[in-house]
Amino acid sequence: MAEATLHIDATLHIDDCVNATCPWSGRPVQSDSLTTYAGRVVGFCNPGCRDKFETAIRHFETAIGAEAEK
Repeated sequence: MAEATLHIDATLHIDDCVNATCPWSGRPVQSDSLTTYAGRVVGFCNPGCRDKFETAIRHFETAIGAEAEK
């Protein structure tokens, strides 16, 4: 299974973001809260929501990796 990657990059542009609202809060995404996921730019309403997403992704990647090792 291909691992989904998350990447925080200050050079990302809000115009490239695939979503207009934060999946956690429903508020508009902000240019200081962008990251990439699975090769696409995704956005959040603030860095805290972006970081929460990163934590969730790492959690699931770890769980999937452990499951694959069984």
